[in-house]
Amino acid sequence: MTDFFKKYSYTPDIEAINRGLSILAGNLDNIVCEQVLKDCFSMMDLTSLKNNDTPTSIKKLVAKVNAFQKDYPEYPLPASICVYPNFAPVVKENLTAEGVHITVVAACFPTSQSFLEVKLKEVEMAVLGGADEVDIVLALNSFLDGDWDKASEEIKAVREVIDQTSAKVGRPVHLKVILETGLLVTPENIANASFLAMEAGADFIKTSTGKVDVNATPTAAYVMCECIAAYMKVSGRKVGFKPAGGISSAMDAVSYYSIVSSILGKEWLSKNWFRFGVSRMANNILSEIEQKTVSYF
Repeated sequence: MTDFFKKYSYTPDIEAINRGLSILAGNLDNIVCEQVLKDCFSMMDLTSLKNNDTPTSIKKLVAKVNAFQKDYPEYPLPASICVYPNFAPVVKENLTAEGVHITVVAACFPTSQSFLEVKLKEVEMAVLGGADEVDIVLALNSFLDGDWDKASEEIKAVREVIDQTSAKVGRPVHLKVILETGLLVTPENIANASFLAMEAGADFIKTSTGKVDVNATPTAAYVMCECIAAYMKVSGRKVGFKPAGGISSAMDAVSYYSIVSSILGKEWLSKNWFRFGVSRMANNILSEIEQKTVSYF
């Protein structure tokens, strides 16, 4: 195993993390405002990952994104629409809103429990189908069993397929690696998984699938952002951050926004480096700004 803590001069300090989170929580009322909420809206991966998703339901979601700025001209568009990989062509065929990416969850999401060959083929098909961004889950079956090399090699293999297929289709495709922090449990596991994913080629590290009992938490976000900062200091490469799962209220968004701002700085506060994985939060941000119940999405 690589000694990531020694390599990056970072070890999670839970007491310091709790102090930092307490300070940030006490200052949220001073941060929240219309512009910050609109910024959070612009960094959303607007997500539909339901068992009963259909081509028709995905087309309806895309149509709402296409029409959004006609109905809300003072608002930014979300960063992307996030769907299962088989729906990438559906989004591509119907999306007309400029600058909105197509994100897919792939490589046997949400469990990552399958043959590597199957995962790689799904990733390839998703990119060929129109995906601009691919979210995969860290192979916890290897990581939690202590086989970090195997977990790393799997991410590297996905990275290679994405890069090869990206070259074929002539557009950049980004890789987000989901750590499933609720199953990693400890700050040390979260930190080690963060460094492993970044070293293996992740463009973003993401907290959760939203499919387990414990998803995004401020503590996991704090650790991951500190790891991103430590990795950047040593490697010189910027990596993005995406909290997802259980994030629904406007103040949830502001909480994660404040963590990123505090640890990584304002240059990370754009859709290029910061995303939210959300399904319910979009309407809640609209409702908070409009000061009335909005059920647009």
